[in-house]
Amino acid sequence: MGTSASAYRPLVGVTLDVEQPGGYSRFPWYALRVNYMDAIVTAGGLPVALPHEPELAAELVGRLDALVVTGGAFDVDPALFGAGMRHATVTTKDRRTAFELGVVRAALDRDMPVLGICGGEQLLNVALGGTLVQHIPDAFPEALAHEQPNPRNEPGHEVLIDPDTLLSRLVGTARMTVNSAHHQAVDRIAPGAVRNAAAPDGVIEGLEHPGFRFCLGVQWHPEFLIDAGDRLIFDGLVAAALETR
Repeated sequence: MGTSASAYRPLVGVTLDVEQPGGYSRFPWYALRVNYMDAIVTAGGLPVALPHEPELAAELVGRLDALVVTGGAFDVDPALFGAGMRHATVTTKDRRTAFELGVVRAALDRDMPVLGICGGEQLLNVALGGTLVQHIPDAFPEALAHEQPNPRNEPGHEVLIDPDTLLSRLVGTARMTVNSAHHQAVDRIAPGAVRNAAAPDGVIEGLEHPGFRFCLGVQWHPEFLIDAGDRLIFDGLVAAALETR
């Protein structure tokens, strides 16, 4: 898609990861891979990082045209989707999750375009009222390697795209080759939402809610632009944001 220098670039809020002291700084610090921002810029958007301030979620969303909820090496607290137990592998970042739930709900209240990526797709399903598989190897013993051993900028497996979905219309194909970096997945899809992609082993790889103009989640990381369809996902987000201007 792209945009000329004089064209309006919609403001796309991007959620950050957060780390405790160590590594980059002796103090808590935010983090995000550059390619998230690059993908949005290339699609014609103007990305802006969002700090984890749950009480400011609605105010922040009020300044945006679209929202991207990113992934990270952590999990949504199972208590948030009514699970009676917590798998031993689950780790949480509670303030981040509280903030992301806040901005997602505020964005959907405004019918603002929302894209959830990897853990962001799982968060989107929980925000809409769905549940998660806490550890894929337990629920799908014969599952393929959803935490792929090869680098994340290489493909891990294929996904099958469900027809007659927003994702299908965006990418224009029945299959995509994607990376895979998750040990959790969508379990029960939220009321009103629909699956839009699945791995060959049956693990849900994407969902969307047709009751909103653009409410899309994918389990892989399209910001790596491994498949031609990945760029089209970001193009679609920016185009949807422009439609609201």
